Amino acid sequence: MLAWARETAGLSLSDAARRIGLLESSRASPQQKLEALERGDLKPTRKQLTRIASTYRRPLTAFYRLSPPRPPSRGEDFRTLSAAVSPAESALLDALLRDIRVRHDMVRAILEDDEESERTTSFVGSMPLSVSIEEAAGEIRRVLRFEETGSASRRPSPGKLFDALRQRVEQTSTFVLLLGDLGSHHTSINERVFRGFAIADDLAPFIVINDHDAVTARSFTLIHEFAHLLVGSTGVSNAPSTVSPQTPAARVERFCNDVAGEFLLPRASLPVLRTLTTMEAATEAITALASSLSISEAMVAYRFWRTDRISGPLYRELTGALSKRWHDSRERRRERAREQSAYGPSYYTVRRHRLGAPLIELVGRTLKAGELTHTKAARILGVKPSNVEALLRTVSEVSGTYRPESS
Repeated sequence: MLAWARETAGLSLSDAARRIGLLESSRASPQQKLEALERGDLKPTRKQLTRIASTYRRPLTAFYRLSPPRPPSRGEDFRTLSAAVSPAESALLDALLRDIRVRHDMVRAILEDDEESERTTSFVGSMPLSVSIEEAAGEIRRVLRFEETGSASRRPSPGKLFDALRQRVEQTSTFVLLLGDLGSHHTSINERVFRGFAIADDLAPFIVINDHDAVTARSFTLIHEFAHLLVGSTGVSNAPSTVSPQTPAARVERFCNDVAGEFLLPRASLPVLRTLTTMEAATEAITALASSLSISEAMVAYRFWRTDRISGPLYRELTGALSKRWHDSRERRRERAREQSAYGPSYYTVRRHRLGAPLIELVGRTLKAGELTHTKAARILGVKPSNVEALLRTVSEVSGTYRPESS
């Protein structure tokens, strides 16, 4: 069990021994001590086992099993990764998906017993892949009651566009969470590892978006994952790829990419352009259109490729350049923030935004009714039990939805 937990955490013996805090002695190095523990030659102390569980991100009870459990299902893995993902990155993603699954199961259990819930999720699994991309995008607009303005000058900023779309998605009884780490920046998961995750559940549909991705990319990811819900496909996704879909999962992913692209940038509204053959011409056209519509340049590049305005090789070259430019820009912003010691939003403001109002309101209502403990509420919200009341109190100050019995 110790070896299994370490390996699935993506850690080598030396890295694990260092993180656990094993000390060198005259008889054995930290690595040798961990090897002896894994062989069963030594038994861990309670303190050591607690550190091991924390380091490997496993519950303490997991180490009392007789054999490793079956790997948890991610659903479908819709990702086509252009670069190698390290074992450590894969382990972080698996830990995040386990955490999301646990939260989802707890939310579903609440809803099954919630007599006040008025949920309409008949759209989940309602869309066959045989419909056209235009029909699918139109159906999403109908379900979300969201009409394209048709005017670039009336488009909100990227952040406000995402917030507006998120609100419409949440009104369909879908929970939308922004999660890209396990609670600290040390466990941040790169957007190239995953951008979104959907649980196509008919009672508690979930969409999770990696909030370490660019703000301009979130609207595309949100509509992409909502398309997964309509198709009825649960799984994890990343950025669009030029790899030709050869499997059912890949065909679903291409379909959802195309639907999200059509939703945000309809073919009818694309500018009339000749085929662009140079990086300079393509970059100029893509940057101008993305800026005017508050959407990501990568998404515009994808639409240009899928509508034959640029070639596949040029699209791959563009996405590589755009990704590098965005990462460089992000690092410059972080550096400026560190130099200025700028104060950002409060802990509770950030948590409230990441979790979304529907999830917090459900937990608050159930907790107040005495049907949920603070420990379970903390597990769903991803905070410490001592922070639950304070988080719910900040929500009540904004919306008046939760009033704790005592302050």
